[in-house]
Amino acid sequence: MKYFTKEVQIALVAIAGIVVLFFGLKFLKGMTLFSTDDNYYATFDNIGGLSVSSPIYSNGYRVGVVEQVVYDYEGKRDIVAVLGLDKQMRLPKGTMAEITKDLMGNVQLNLILGDNPLEVMAPGDTLVGGLEKGMLGKAGEMVPQIERMLPKLDSILASVNALLADPAISNSLHNIDQITSNLTTTTQELHRLTGSLNTQVPSLMQKADGVLANTHTLTKNLSDLDIAMTMAKVNGTLQNVEQMTAKLNSKDGTLGLLMNDPQLYRNLNATMSHADSLMIDLRQHPKRYVHFSVFGRKDK
Repeated sequence: MKYFTKEVQIALVAIAGIVVLFFGLKFLKGMTLFSTDDNYYATFDNIGGLSVSSPIYSNGYRVGVVEQVVYDYEGKRDIVAVLGLDKQMRLPKGTMAEITKDLMGNVQLNLILGDNPLEVMAPGDTLVGGLEKGMLGKAGEMVPQIERMLPKLDSILASVNALLADPAISNSLHNIDQITSNLTTTTQELHRLTGSLNTQVPSLMQKADGVLANTHTLTKNLSDLDIAMTMAKVNGTLQNVEQMTAKLNSKDGTLGLLMNDPQLYRNLNATMSHADSLMIDLRQHPKRYVHFSVFGRKDK
């Protein structure tokens, strides 16, 4: 019993307090007391405030913590962070570690998983790390493009100022105002015209009814016509025409003989020719046919 003196007891309590304090600090930092996590490594050229016990997330879910940060004071190598991940976590080949900050300024590490789930990284492998650019970083990348656009923007603004200074613009605006006023007047006139049409529609409808009634009467009169008698008269006329055509084609009448008997035509033609010759001879030698004397005819 002489071994457990007050001094020994005080020393044991102090040692126990130191152990509890050590593991309590690790627990408060978010590190597991008896870690069985798999360790991976990530290399950075700038850790952006990443420190031990910084949380590690994958798709928004916490999968581990940063257990150690190794800085090369000589500056010959990248900064190495030791990542403690859950044993159930599988990292596909090509997974990257990205340092981000939330709105409160807290630093965390996000795992950007690779696209090939068939090939998995083994514990102890090294991931490529980097900083999330964020809004400021993206804005910084846009600065060169903005600088290239500034001369064009300057020329565009100069052109716009010259265009606005042109008096034709003010004249056009004045014309637009007049056009708007004319459209308003036209709209009012159309409104009045529509009102007058609305008042005249009943009378127009009455006239239309009268026209329809007249059309009905005309249709009734047409239907009352004796179509059969009219067609009978037309048929009789056509029969008379056929009979006349038949007589002309036959040799019974004079016209038929003239049209169908060539001998009669030749005889008539010869008679006319003889008559013509007689008239010519009569005109040339009238004395052969006419003897006229005041004292009478002498006996030869």
